[in-house]
Amino acid sequence: MSEYDFKNAEAFFAARQAFTTGVHELEVLLQQNPTHVVVVDVRMPRDYAAGHIPGAINLPRGKWTNPRGLRKNATHYVYCYDQTCHMGGEAALELARQGYRVVEVEGGWDRWQTKGYRSETETETQVA
Repeated sequence: MSEYDFKNAEAFFAARQAFTTGVHELEVLLQQNPTHVVVVDVRMPRDYAAGHIPGAINLPRGKWTNPRGLRKNATHYVYCYDQTCHMGGEAALELARQGYRVVEVEGGWDRWQTKGYRSETETETQVA
């Protein structure tokens, strides 16, 4: 390994802390019922319909430009299928480019389910 770059490491970890969160932190935030939070599920509509984080809106690829259901004055917590799914990061980048505040939820739906947190189905909410 080459010389360790402490300055770049510090910048990387500071950015990571600012723009990512875990499912536990999101669950705690949702229990506080904040009005400034929008949860965004970027999975396919059929997967969203089968189960998603309560209150999440479905915004699959192809609907990231001029999206419906987002608010410029809110922070948007974006999640995908699992830790290795890159769609969450891709969506977060596109939404940030449009001026939305975005935080990526690490672990995605898979980790949310593994932890046993609350979920809802399409019959309980609407697909955007």
